[in-house]
Amino acid sequence: MKPQFDLIGLVVADMAASLAFYRLLGLDIPAGADAEPHVEVPLPGGLLLAWDRVDVIKGFDPHWTAPTGSSRVSLAFRCDGPAEVDAVYARLAAAGYRGLEPWDAPWGQRYAVVHDPDGNGVDLFSPSA
Repeated sequence: MKPQFDLIGLVVADMAASLAFYRLLGLDIPAGADAEPHVEVPLPGGLLLAWDRVDVIKGFDPHWTAPTGSSRVSLAFRCDGPAEVDAVYARLAAAGYRGLEPWDAPWGQRYAVVHDPDGNGVDLFSPSA
């Protein structure tokens, strides 16, 4: 069998804060997961999204350090339309999250970027009106 892409993993400093952010994006994450060291949720299409606390990673890799500077990876959430991009961004901004406010991108999409509690870029997009 050849390897199959199965899971996207995020390393988090504060599990509850990270899960609260992704709940605002609509992921169905059980409330009891906030205190867990590792959490996985299924995504549409069969992939899993997982979170691991820093102490879990350092448990098997004591030399792990958090990256510095800008991230090279982002997660992208497709929205139903430009109005939803704007509404989701507004909801996250009202909760204190920052990023790049929605704009009409030259490649034909309504686009925004919000940073999760660990600084990961989370893109919101839809086809332009």
